[in-house]
Amino acid sequence: MTEARRKALVTGASRGIGAAIAQRLAADGLEVVTLDLREGCDIALDVARDEFPPLDDVDVCVANAGLTTTIAPRPPHDRRAMAARHRRQPHGRLSHGSGVPRRHARARLRRIVVISSVAAIAGLPGQVAYAASKAGQLGMVRTLAGENAGHGITVNAILPGLVATEQVLAMPADVRERASSSLPSGRMVTPAEIAAAVAFLAGEDAAQVNGQTIAVDGAASLSQLTLGSERR
Repeated sequence: MTEARRKALVTGASRGIGAAIAQRLAADGLEVVTLDLREGCDIALDVARDEFPPLDDVDVCVANAGLTTTIAPRPPHDRRAMAARHRRQPHGRLSHGSGVPRRHARARLRRIVVISSVAAIAGLPGQVAYAASKAGQLGMVRTLAGENAGHGITVNAILPGLVATEQVLAMPADVRERASSSLPSGRMVTPAEIAAAVAFLAGEDAAQVNGQTIAVDGAASLSQLTLGSERR
């Protein structure tokens, strides 16, 4: 009897890190379903109704969607919107209701990988809303990992540093050059390097890796990186 093909859901997959993750998981033999606000994915997210496809039908959920368009402090209402956007992810649905572990113990879901940011542990001057929302994700990751470990479900977070995505490369040249020059590794992380870490956590070899945060940042967390304008 042929073994069923594993299925993955990747959010924020229309470009950048999400697209690289979808491509890598597909190359590894998984059936990949992609979701985004933008066109070009299998599923278009209806943010107004806050609806996601059911998680019972996937083996792997990669929560990647988020906001990275700000490079300066934002007013309070924008910070609240950003935090809400990061919470409005598939893994967030697992935190509601005591029946969740039992329901998912009967389902296929076994691997949840959250794409957070190195800003969650190192902070990021000029980016308080972004850093706070990403730090909040880590508390959710650890809690869900503990609640669901007995059911064979792992929940882990990848913490990218400065990644050479379309959005990052489109930043003002002076900001981009200053940020790049401060990286200890001497270069930005590539989307493919993030995807490789996700592929490991999504696989069987990572069955005992749970509730962990893995930085893929070229040691960016050890630098004094900022993304705002230089203060004088």
